[in-house]
Amino acid sequence: MKRLSLLFVFSLIALLSAAQAKYVFMFIGDGMGPHQVLSTEMYLAELEGKIGRKPLLMTTFPYSGQAATFSASSGITDSAASGTCLATGIKTNNNVIGLAHDSTPVYSVASQLKQQGWGVGIMTTVTIDHATPSAHYAHASSREDYYTIGTQLVKSNFDFFGGAGFSRPIDKNDTTAPNLYDLAKEKGYTLAAGYADATKQLGSGKMILLPSNYRDKYTSYAGALPYAIDRTSSDLTLSQIVEVAIAQLSSYDCFFMMAEGGKIDYASHANDGATVLHEVMDFDAAIQVAYRFYEQHPDETLIVITADHETGGMALGNSDYVLNLKVLANQQCSLDKLSDQLSELHKKEGEKLQWEQVKHLISANTGLYTQVEMTTEEDAALQEAFASMMSHQDVVKTLYKDLNALAAKSLAILNKKSRLGWTTGAHTASAVPIFAIGVGAERFTGWHDNSEIAPLIYQATQSK
Repeated sequence: MKRLSLLFVFSLIALLSAAQAKYVFMFIGDGMGPHQVLSTEMYLAELEGKIGRKPLLMTTFPYSGQAATFSASSGITDSAASGTCLATGIKTNNNVIGLAHDSTPVYSVASQLKQQGWGVGIMTTVTIDHATPSAHYAHASSREDYYTIGTQLVKSNFDFFGGAGFSRPIDKNDTTAPNLYDLAKEKGYTLAAGYADATKQLGSGKMILLPSNYRDKYTSYAGALPYAIDRTSSDLTLSQIVEVAIAQLSSYDCFFMMAEGGKIDYASHANDGATVLHEVMDFDAAIQVAYRFYEQHPDETLIVITADHETGGMALGNSDYVLNLKVLANQQCSLDKLSDQLSELHKKEGEKLQWEQVKHLISANTGLYTQVEMTTEEDAALQEAFASMMSHQDVVKTLYKDLNALAAKSLAILNKKSRLGWTTGAHTASAVPIFAIGVGAERFTGWHDNSEIAPLIYQATQSK
């Protein structure tokens, strides 16, 4: 009997290893290092009066690991090199999309599966021609060659794209070149204006899901979807995009989709702690949409979650043996929005602007002074920043936005009180997490290089 039992076990293992993933979800949290994840869980626990973690869905997945992220040209990668590596399994130089370090074109898992008859969807919370999404369909020596990348998007024949739109829909070097939105329609793409319109357009062929006001950016920079902390009920979300993508791709026997939480990176570049936490929670909410699909197809679905790199050098702790993450619940908007509000108030009031007006605005959006006690030194620092703003418009430069220096100083104080620390406004070489569930998920346990992730996903789709 024991021998028969062992034979049964070995046969079962063989059957399990032969399973094929027919539905693959790849989630990439741009800039999402281990502390972006852990701080979110510890913040949620603190809100419930506990010390510890309130797990996100992604961290409950049965298989997990870590990946190194260095590029071919640097120990610290950018999103172009890391996006290319996650899409293709090939290391390349920073700033390069879909090319090896010797400029040879390399092809993504998405493009290979498309050639095999799979449905393919690429989606993000930033522009659809940004570094991470474009690595799945484009080849460019510079990630900033947005118009050329956009033309490759519409030629890809992928079934679905979703996000903020095209970074540069007009070719500034050629006034006769078509607008990318118009070119997409010529190539058979339906342009859906928001979630409600997308649900009406399902089944109409290839789709690009855009914000409902995308036409306002028809000839200018598209920007990104709003931060979760700033979102209104009418704004498009990553969860909605994933939901529409599943419906759009379900007509295929097999599909692959990549979904990027792109603004975890933006907020980390700005060292905006509370906004990072909201972006990670929002990313996890999109994963929940895919997980519900997995529950209906557990023997055919693979979900893999990782990051392209860590941003900001986030640390949990900056002084004593205390965390006070719950203080971040007082923050009502992103640093970007607070910066805009302060700059607009200054522009409106001019020399008449008083410190008490500014103090009220800061308090309403951060809790400083009202919900969060301020020291004499901290108050003096903010008043000094106010005086500097009144004499000349000080800015703090980050990768994606020049920020009002007073707004940045206010949130730096709130971050310090929460005990979050930051080492940089750029990327780091930190390892990033991997979480996986479903067919072939066991491949992702342990320590990996990020060049291993795409081949492992591809292997899971090819098992017979």
